[in-house]
Amino acid sequence: MAEGERTRSTDADPRTMYSPLSCVINRAPLTCSPDLSVRAVLGRINENKVGSMVIADPETHKPIGIFTLRDLLQRVALPEYDLDRRIDEVMTRELVALPPQASAYQAALAMARSGLRHLLVVDGEQLIGVVSQNDLFNLQRIGVREITADIRAATDIPALARTARDIRQLAERMLRQGTGAETLTQLISTLNDLLTMRILEIISPRFELPAVPMCWLALGSEGRFEQTLSTDQDNGIIFEPAAEADADAVRGQLLPFAQAVNQALDACGFPLCRGEVMAGNPLWCLSLAEWKSKFIDWIVSPTPDALLNTTIFFDFRPVYGDESLAERLREWLMRVAPTNAMFLVHSAGNALTCRPPLGKIRDFVLDDDKEFPRTIDLKMYGSRPFVDAARVFSLIYGVHHTNTAERLRQVGEHIGLVGDNLAAVLNAFYFIHMLRLRRQIDPTNPPGGANRVDPYSLNEMDRRMLKEAFKQARKLQMNLALRYNL
Repeated sequence: MAEGERTRSTDADPRTMYSPLSCVINRAPLTCSPDLSVRAVLGRINENKVGSMVIADPETHKPIGIFTLRDLLQRVALPEYDLDRRIDEVMTRELVALPPQASAYQAALAMARSGLRHLLVVDGEQLIGVVSQNDLFNLQRIGVREITADIRAATDIPALARTARDIRQLAERMLRQGTGAETLTQLISTLNDLLTMRILEIISPRFELPAVPMCWLALGSEGRFEQTLSTDQDNGIIFEPAAEADADAVRGQLLPFAQAVNQALDACGFPLCRGEVMAGNPLWCLSLAEWKSKFIDWIVSPTPDALLNTTIFFDFRPVYGDESLAERLREWLMRVAPTNAMFLVHSAGNALTCRPPLGKIRDFVLDDDKEFPRTIDLKMYGSRPFVDAARVFSLIYGVHHTNTAERLRQVGEHIGLVGDNLAAVLNAFYFIHMLRLRRQIDPTNPPGGANRVDPYSLNEMDRRMLKEAFKQARKLQMNLALRYNL
């Protein structure tokens, strides 16, 4: 096994950056005497499939140097060094060593300070092992490479369903290890995209699809790269027939395929959308011209239902197929939407309907929901104020990004949201997102309550941070309200 590699372990791996180095070492160290030739050392490195060789004193067995692949490049290959010379002439003599009880985090700091990529683990005078930067990196990325390989190798839906469970387990583990909400949601979305693409690749040969440009679209939270661990599927199809009169015939060919994909996604843990916002619904399997017509209807007549649709469909992005179709639709939308002032006013008003639940007397205003009394819906009243405001600002300023944080970063200077103020808003948004993720992996959370929380059940620090996060959402909404005198 090469240094930094490990066997597949996506079911459970308790190791984190706070684990002792004794748990990080993957194999016994490879050592040699200082008089061994460079050629012989390279032969051993290749034979053992490792990335380093420790040079030890032949009498005391103490490490006196290390030879790595970087040394091979800089001190042997580039200077065209004689391979029959002694290894101690080209080894790195500066060594960084820590005891086996030191944490992986301490090792990362030590490497960063020294500029070295390998660290020795020693117990007294005994060499226990070698830890590389790749070993430490893999603690954060453990399972990603294996899951990606499994997705690509899958030949049927049951195999992908098992991989979908691996994705969730990996995400849960990374969440418990302290991975940030932005990084984690982007990882979840990326792996889910790969899964969806493989489903499309497996299912498409089963159908006689029309020979027209087409693209599978992600909508809603998936379109924003903001999927959590508890989400249904929102998707659509955009295609371009040879003639618009052929749209119905093309749709008729695409729908059975799209419905099969929707069922496969459901089998992989993405429930069918209760609102039927799916590519298998004829309403959302449309030609480019038909999508434009839909958007025009919503923009010209911004009824409550139309505004609800914009919160889902305006966040589209391409996943698989001819991405230029989605790009052309986005470019067109960014030209049309900002020119309709009344639509922007209505969209801004709609973005202000979900006010952060802050009380005038008590810290929070709790729901009267019968099923979940005295709780707050973090998706509706926590995440949505940020998401909706960012979407409206992106339409005003023609921002093509669909991700909420990226939208806010792009419009920040236009709306006076820069520096620490921008950081505060983004931190608030992702803190709420993190609370939602934590709730979704809580085994005591009742069914249907994945996004709900009793703020007074939180510890004091989280409760204060939630209150501050709601204040940031309110400030963002006030910025939007002042722009349109709402």
